[in-house]
Amino acid sequence: MDHRTHEKNTPLHKARNAFRRTSVAYSPREDRHLGGHLGAVVAFGAYTAAWGAAVAVRRTKLPKRPHPQDLLLTATAVFRLGRLLSKGSVTSPLRAPFTRYESATGPAEVSESPRGGGIRSTVGELATCPFCLSVWLTTTFAGAQLLWPRATRTVTGALTTLAVADTMQLGYDCLQQKNTE
Repeated sequence: MDHRTHEKNTPLHKARNAFRRTSVAYSPREDRHLGGHLGAVVAFGAYTAAWGAAVAVRRTKLPKRPHPQDLLLTATAVFRLGRLLSKGSVTSPLRAPFTRYESATGPAEVSESPRGGGIRSTVGELATCPFCLSVWLTTTFAGAQLLWPRATRTVTGALTTLAVADTMQLGYDCLQQKNTE
């Protein structure tokens, strides 16, 4: 048996072929980057496991239930930081290696599309999706809350303040526009 025939019989080769068939069957008319998405899921699993390991090493006791104030601060902070990282014009240099500028979409926000192929495109999709980033940010804040609760409350409080200030700025702009009509 030659080397190539043996390679085709390995479990890894069989799994790769099964995944390719599944990808084609899943989306026959367009490339949905399932390989990149699978990689992102694996990376997220490793990221979450790393936070879990850090908490375990510190022997941090898990709370019986989250404090409502922490939930509100964290949700608002995740929302604001997710928008800032995925849509903010000021953070576009961070996304630029993975995205293509499309247009300005609102006050200090832009629309971008992923570019390239493979990992680059997958990172571009994650970097431009506030919903996708929110999963990573929530994990980050949850782990940080367990390891450094006071510092994390300070950060989530600051981001919540930013979100409220942004809401006030947008509200003020809306009132100004109504007055000029």
